[in-house]
Amino acid sequence: MDADERMDKTISNLGENLQTIRTGRANPNMLDRVEADYYGAMTPISQMATISVPSSQQLQISPFDKGSVADIEKAIIYAGLGFTPTSDGNVIRINIPQLTEERRKDLLKQCKSIGEEAKVAIRNIRRDCVDSIKKMEKAGDLGKDQALDGIDSVQKSTDDHVKSVDGNVGKKEKEVATL
Repeated sequence: MDADERMDKTISNLGENLQTIRTGRANPNMLDRVEADYYGAMTPISQMATISVPSSQQLQISPFDKGSVADIEKAIIYAGLGFTPTSDGNVIRINIPQLTEERRKDLLKQCKSIGEEAKVAIRNIRRDCVDSIKKMEKAGDLGKDQALDGIDSVQKSTDDHVKSVDGNVGKKEKEVATL
């Protein structure tokens, strides 16, 4: 079965999503999920510009097309990240403010919800695999013992991946909670 492979992809996707949650330091991955309107198509900012970190509290965005500066600024403001970009016409700078207690709590909730989405995805993969095993058993392709062994192995894999999700989310929550 490809259940392990699909669950591993879910875990890697979780890691990418957690990277976009900001801690106290500037990180170019914070803008990974931000998309701007670029000639009528929603495009990730990372494909429209170079994102660099000149200092620990600042991001610098240098668009490839200088005409898209205003669109990128708008996208960052509307993304709900709590950033206020400033622009000189060629380069956009974002000063990363220190996290307030309220913002920290919001980010912790965001971490938990991203983790919960990953768990739901893993459980859906388990459900699909168990259904296919039961169909194979009904069709006579698998014996009852083989089917039960298959279901047990899918459940063990699910439990391992859910523990991994909890570990990753816990690590990110610690990162967010530390000052």
